[in-house]
Amino acid sequence: MYELFTQFSTWLIPAIVVFIPLYAATRKKVPVFETFVEGAKDGFGTAINIIPQLVGMMVAISMFRASGAMEMLLSAVRPLFDWVGIPSEVLPLGILRPLTGAGSLAYTADLIQSYGPDSMIGRIASTIQGSTDTTLYVLTVYFGAIGIRKTKYALKVGLFSDIVGFFAAIFICLLIFG
Repeated sequence: MYELFTQFSTWLIPAIVVFIPLYAATRKKVPVFETFVEGAKDGFGTAINIIPQLVGMMVAISMFRASGAMEMLLSAVRPLFDWVGIPSEVLPLGILRPLTGAGSLAYTADLIQSYGPDSMIGRIASTIQGSTDTTLYVLTVYFGAIGIRKTKYALKVGLFSDIVGFFAAIFICLLIFG
């Protein structure tokens, strides 16, 4: 059964990549290449527009980590997580993930390299990486690029979703693999 899922997942992405342009070109009569080029032009303009927000977010993250605030926050929460049975090594990932995709991915890669991909910590880190989003990055960069200023509700919902995704990833991994 495992081999069946492995074969299925190996061929699924290439099949989708081939199917969508073929479907668009044959059934919907969409000029696929021209549409792609037009989207790439729009994407380039968006990339230029988000640079100020991106730089601001990167500076804020660096200041947070360099100030020691991350370590202080972790030391306050670590005893509770250890008592509940959650590996404390994944705590920084739960904090980094809403802030930065690249930083959280680097931390996940470090956890996987240190503990192994099939370890509980590696599985939890991978699941957290796929179950949460870079909420503050999205709000700062994308909302800033299109001029949305009232982000109060989006921030609340996004961070709540990140917390739920973080704990759900841990719970499911402990349930399935623990």
